[in-house]
Amino acid sequence: MGCAPSIHVSQSGVIYCRDSDESNSPRQTTSVSQGPAAPLHGLFVQTDAADVIPPSRASGPPGTTRVRRARAELGSGGSSSSGSAGSAAPAATTCRGRRRHCCSSAEAETQTSYTSVKQVSSAEVRIGPMRLTQDPIQVLLIFAKEDSQSDGFWWACDRAGYRCNIARTPESALECFLDKHHEIIVIDHRQTRNFDAEAVCRSIRATNPSEHTVILAVVSQASGDREEASVLPLLHAGFNRRFMENSSIIACYNELIQIEHGEVRSQFKLRACNSVFTALDHCHEAIEITSDDHVIQLHKVHRDSGDNSQTESHSFRYKNRRKESIDVKSISSRGSDAPSLQNRRYPSMARIHSMTIEAPITKVINIINAAQENSPVTVAEALDRVLEILRTTELYSPQLGTKDEDPHTSDLVGGLMTDGLRRLSGNEYVFTKNVHQSHSHLAMPITINDVPPCIARLLDNEESWEFNIFELEAVTHKRPLVYLGLKVFSRFGVCEFLHCSETTLRAWLQVIEANYHSSNAYHNSTHAADVLHATAFFLGKERVKGSLDQLDEVAALIAATVHDVDHPGRTNSFLCNAGSELAVLYNDTAVLESHHTALAFQLTAKDSKCNIFKNIDRTHYRTLRQAIIDMVLATEMTKHFEHVNKFVNSINKPMAAEIEGSDCECNPTGKNFPENQILIKRMMIKCADVANPCRPLDLCIEWAGRISEEYFAQTDEEKRQGLPVVMPVFDRNTCSIPKSQISFIDYFITDMFDAWDAFAHLPGLMQHLADNYKHWKTLDDLKCKSLRLPSDS
Repeated sequence: MGCAPSIHVSQSGVIYCRDSDESNSPRQTTSVSQGPAAPLHGLFVQTDAADVIPPSRASGPPGTTRVRRARAELGSGGSSSSGSAGSAAPAATTCRGRRRHCCSSAEAETQTSYTSVKQVSSAEVRIGPMRLTQDPIQVLLIFAKEDSQSDGFWWACDRAGYRCNIARTPESALECFLDKHHEIIVIDHRQTRNFDAEAVCRSIRATNPSEHTVILAVVSQASGDREEASVLPLLHAGFNRRFMENSSIIACYNELIQIEHGEVRSQFKLRACNSVFTALDHCHEAIEITSDDHVIQLHKVHRDSGDNSQTESHSFRYKNRRKESIDVKSISSRGSDAPSLQNRRYPSMARIHSMTIEAPITKVINIINAAQENSPVTVAEALDRVLEILRTTELYSPQLGTKDEDPHTSDLVGGLMTDGLRRLSGNEYVFTKNVHQSHSHLAMPITINDVPPCIARLLDNEESWEFNIFELEAVTHKRPLVYLGLKVFSRFGVCEFLHCSETTLRAWLQVIEANYHSSNAYHNSTHAADVLHATAFFLGKERVKGSLDQLDEVAALIAATVHDVDHPGRTNSFLCNAGSELAVLYNDTAVLESHHTALAFQLTAKDSKCNIFKNIDRTHYRTLRQAIIDMVLATEMTKHFEHVNKFVNSINKPMAAEIEGSDCECNPTGKNFPENQILIKRMMIKCADVANPCRPLDLCIEWAGRISEEYFAQTDEEKRQGLPVVMPVFDRNTCSIPKSQISFIDYFITDMFDAWDAFAHLPGLMQHLADNYKHWKTLDDLKCKSLRLPSDS
């Protein structure tokens, strides 16, 4: 096979094509118009002699119909062959390159838009069960002048099979884009004297079709001594990507291919999904969209008439759905012109009634649905509202109606009952990893009988609710947990139950206390000792004692001891917002409570000398471990109202019915049922954990000051690190502690202790609560931010 054909242009403006191994006579001639240099993309047509165009600028899109015919003649030998050009006339421009078919969408004189129409087949794209046909990608090149970079993108488009246009001015670019709706636009951003690339990008972005277009900026290579520029100005102007100047065809090709398989393919799928949902919105029948395992993701029900269609999201699993069913299913609605309740029944409800495995809530929903069938419209609509409430996941959390009026309550709820805004920053809050074994400058007792006399005298009163934990904190040098733990655990026979020595128990208490942070104002070992004291006090109450067995008592005492171990003095919301390691580990859910239980068992098992569980059998250990974990997790405030309401409905109300001799068919209280024992243990540790407002006034005031200081420190750190401020009212310069205590008692304490008192009978605690509330109200009425009345000072 001979050399590749060559294109020759004479000084008179005649362009002709010939094979280099044939005679010098032209095989075909075609004339083009005379004039100054007419730069065609990849082919320079000039009326005077010029240098040979390099191979990288092989035959490009001609500018006229005549040139197109010459190019077609050039390509008759095959679309992929290449070779060297033959000799040319002295005064002619020679173009070497592969043969290809191309055409033009504009005359050469306009130089605004040229089109490559390399024949390629449409691509098939799958989205789930849908098969979509994607037309060949269209690319618009916006370059004021032709150069090696524009050539690189042109030939990259040709190689990829894209349809390509080129525009020289902003006006022609916008006109071409509005006509073609290109998927990719490449704008020359290297020079500003020809046009403002960012202004061109903004003008394109101002049009509706640009929503699904990827715009690429070609920028100059940074010099060695100049810092690389930020991409933010380009992103703000509307560009999606930046391409560093590189005229290599393969570099341009790789960039375009990545854009196609990334942003362009994603935009195509998004447009397809929008089309589907638009169709759903205009559909007059019930529609179900399910996942692969037939869980309904979206349920659209067309209501009687007009535009009042309703879309609902459910997660009902249907066991008997056919596996081969498609994901978008149209269910024929019953034909009736008259709006009726029967016609508004969900067709899918029949499947729910046929489910073989039903949860209790499903049974309730089935009963309500059955009741709706023969009910008046007003009753059926009310039951619809009931179903909406039952389907929510927040069944036990009341809606806060005073958010705007009481910022203290709002901040307490936001800080204690949520996991924060989940807004990760570069600042990560990391726990101290040091696991302390002991810290001692006060001799640790070998047994409870070796306790120093000053401490022993204080512990003589530990069974009283008025026991002063702060006095114990002082005489033990901030280590009250070991001493109180030894006394309480001895009283309840914990060592006998666990078959461990008192020495092992003492070592365990030392390790646990060493891992509380004494630097915390509130969440330290004194708080743990206080919760242990309250738990032991509650366990001594007759009705509590009669409802639990010894394993429950031991679990409760251990849970109270470890429930805040290694607490950092910051809330769960803070840790989630700061992107702490623990928040990541526990998926922003019950972060601290999960950490407390996990660390407690790790510390216990780490050393046989402090392993209080080493001598009990596996069955007892598993039961005990599960009870401890459940109780510690119950102290997490996001489920506060769930625990309280379950206790009221399962314990208080049946017990009240029993006492009053009600004729209702309620089951006996069943306090000893395992499920009810769990509710009692949860309620007990929750009350013990936040019993400060029910302590004698002096203790209540001290705890209020300590928790406020810890919240103040958190707010300070949030501001310092630029994190969201979880509880803005806890600003040490403006906060009213009395007002915050009133809000806490109103929202969290009163109802919970009313329920607990109705079960455990705690008249002394409730009197303290009433007195303390009155104290805070008086201070608030006086607009006093201090913790004591002036007369008390």
